[in-house]
Amino acid sequence: MTIDELTENFSFLDSWEDRYKYLIELGNGLTRLSEKEKIEQWKVPGCQSQVWIIPHYDNDILHFTGDSDAIIVRGIIAIVLEIFKDKTAQEILDIDVEKIFDKMGLKEHITPNRRSGMLSMVDKIKYYATQALGTEDGYSRVSS
Repeated sequence: MTIDELTENFSFLDSWEDRYKYLIELGNGLTRLSEKEKIEQWKVPGCQSQVWIIPHYDNDILHFTGDSDAIIVRGIIAIVLEIFKDKTAQEILDIDVEKIFDKMGLKEHITPNRRSGMLSMVDKIKYYATQALGTEDGYSRVSS
């Protein structure tokens, strides 16, 4: 599914109750991380719920897997991962996520804590992209 398709799907839903149900549905579509993968290294700071995002590198393309202990947050992870799916590090750094969130209406309709967590997820992914470009010290890759 593309970001345009996600945005369109959100626009078809009349109420935010329906949109929350859709978020839950998106989250249910994520592959769960194993307990071995839920380690501090992959944890996203700044989230009220526990959130893990793991980078996978395939040549110049980055892929991510993610999980959370909260069902709505899992849906937010699904959206964030879709935004950055199959992109190069530079493409990830160039994406204006705020514009995408505005277009979906997420900015106004999720709680401030979830919004803050969502931005923390974006920061973590952009951190991985910065590492992939070799501009951060202490960088270690995880192969897919």
